[in-house]
Amino acid sequence: MLDTRRMQVLRAVVTSGSVSAAARNLGYTPSAVSQQMAALEKEAGIPLLERTGRGVRATDAGRLLTEYAVTIGKQLAEAETALAALRAGRTGRVSMRYFTTAGARLVAPALAALRRAQPGVQVELKLSDVGDAMPEVRDHWADLALVVRPPGQLGVDGVRFEHLLDDRFHAVLPAGHPLAEKRLLDMTDLADEPWVASESPGPCLDPILDACGAAGFSPDFVVESGDYATAQGFVAAGLGVSLVPELGLDAPHSGVVVREVRNPTPVRSIYAAVRGPAPDRPAVGGLLDALRDAVTQLGGTTAPGAA
Repeated sequence: MLDTRRMQVLRAVVTSGSVSAAARNLGYTPSAVSQQMAALEKEAGIPLLERTGRGVRATDAGRLLTEYAVTIGKQLAEAETALAALRAGRTGRVSMRYFTTAGARLVAPALAALRRAQPGVQVELKLSDVGDAMPEVRDHWADLALVVRPPGQLGVDGVRFEHLLDDRFHAVLPAGHPLAEKRLLDMTDLADEPWVASESPGPCLDPILDACGAAGFSPDFVVESGDYATAQGFVAAGLGVSLVPELGLDAPHSGVVVREVRNPTPVRSIYAAVRGPAPDRPAVGGLLDALRDAVTQLGGTTAPGAA
């Protein structure tokens, strides 16, 4: 196999017209250059140079390899430039998983900011359930996933969690409901109400059940709903009350009112799950920074460290 470094030495010899001139240009000794040329001719199996007085000139085979050496030199320079851009985070590809309510208000502005700051970074997006994407991160199918996790359940092998946002739940009531006259509700105010389930069993429903339990009751779910918009429609029809997180209230139904709740306030904690403990690739780090900035624009609660 031809040695590409020796081909670059051949290029220097052919360009300069002599072994001694090439040696000066390369910072080698003439003997070292001659040895490199002898080794390359042995690899090629054909003479590459012929003497012309005090200098040398390329044979047909030497001219052929010199042309390829020029092409290879350009390609190597391009490869070094591309690697430098990748190391600096100016280029790269990131595979990201996200859930529905994080899309419009968190993911979209983050990606827009990343595109402005690092236009060479490509992000592959895929919608997933709030708790199902971590195996994809752990098994290297995804670089980053937005997930909902209880703060005490962050021990997943091969996954590091960056806290992004504490998303508070709000009470959603029919517009004419007596409790709508109050600006701030206690959880106990909802104890005897029929409930519209806005969540499926999992990490987003658990904070609701925990808050109700802390207030001394279990919610009476009379309607099940798989998304927040549908839940608001059932509430507007007077079928019950519901709790919806702030990210799910981007477009409240005209037939409902939204009130804050306390004692306690249900909260779902949103994290960016990334592979760890290795340092983030620059492109992944740039996406994390963009997500943090998007959370700041939302006015959410952020935490700088990892768990």
